[in-house]
Amino acid sequence: MMINQIKVPATYMRGGTSKGVFFSLQDLPLTAQEPGEARDKLLLRVIGSPDPYEKQIDGMGGATSSTSKTVIVSKSDRPNHDVDYLFGQVSIDKPFVDWSGNCGNLSAAVGPFAIHAGLVDEERIPNNGIVAVRVWQVNISKTIVVHVPIVDGMVQEAGNFELDGVTFPAAEIQVDFMHPADGEGSMFPTGNVIDELEVPNIGAFEATLINAGIPTIFIDAEALRYSGTELQDDINSDADALERFETIRAYGALKMGLIESIDQAATRQHTPKIAFVSKPKSYLSSSGKPVNETDVDVLVRALSMGKLHHAMMGTAAVAIASASCVPGTVVNRAAGGGNMESVTFGHPSGTLKVGASASHNQQGWVVEKAVMSRSARIIMEGFVRVPSDIFA
Repeated sequence: MMINQIKVPATYMRGGTSKGVFFSLQDLPLTAQEPGEARDKLLLRVIGSPDPYEKQIDGMGGATSSTSKTVIVSKSDRPNHDVDYLFGQVSIDKPFVDWSGNCGNLSAAVGPFAIHAGLVDEERIPNNGIVAVRVWQVNISKTIVVHVPIVDGMVQEAGNFELDGVTFPAAEIQVDFMHPADGEGSMFPTGNVIDELEVPNIGAFEATLINAGIPTIFIDAEALRYSGTELQDDINSDADALERFETIRAYGALKMGLIESIDQAATRQHTPKIAFVSKPKSYLSSSGKPVNETDVDVLVRALSMGKLHHAMMGTAAVAIASASCVPGTVVNRAAGGGNMESVTFGHPSGTLKVGASASHNQQGWVVEKAVMSRSARIIMEGFVRVPSDIFA
């Protein structure tokens, strides 16, 4: 029996330091317009997973956590919102899509995509200026405001804004993450800005466990016997180190209440993230660009989907901003302590400045908004094709 291919309208976009395949909800096959097995099967096949070779040769994925991503956008029914944005992190070598968190980098591309796809009311788009696209992030039930530049009625993609981790400059897009802390309670799930995290057969570490942007575990680099200046190969070429990080991440997830047993961490790869921080030091970034000690407030290295990230996840940058402005956290201490409303941190590809301000009330520490600048660009648009037997 001959198997044909079906074609699905899709747009391939870069957002920040990530890339993903974007879909309008109404363009998906009917069986994939609702959450469930059919949708997951479609997205897995689009990206080229699961792939035991970990290359995703037969799909749109790029075989890294930064490029194994999918986005579904639809017009929003929520008051004061333009679109709903659902993010799926596709596992590279396993048959599952992780829906547990957001991608902060691709959040920057949701605004331009929504305009491009006709999902933002035309009267909201100026001929020249900035349109604040109001996005409901479905995975985490949060509002994101994406400030998209418009020239002659069209999204401005070209520009001079440089983002470390992205080779070419583009137009700057400000992204506001509103009330980024998880749920209605404290953004520190244990109620503490510092916890003792005990990991059997590995050790005990002072850690800041935070739910802001994305659930993240911050540990001091020295406690892990790192300098904080490491690049990808320093960590990703060390299988034992990656296994230790995954074990620490699993016990952190348990302490944060994100999982009920250690075994569940294997099916929740996207969250929480784990990161290690240190005081400022000079180093050469992955492109050879010098990062001087005086350029940054703190150094941060973060792992995503089991590997050290080449730059920084956007949602983790929100967590860094939120943790830095709360006195006493691991991040705040490494950044010099005290009250802060912005922080410039060093990552493997260079530096990034993020802003946030925190206040303390009866519920604990609260961050009203975290702000960062990204850029986004349509790389390709048209149809993505997948074998018609994927739903069988």
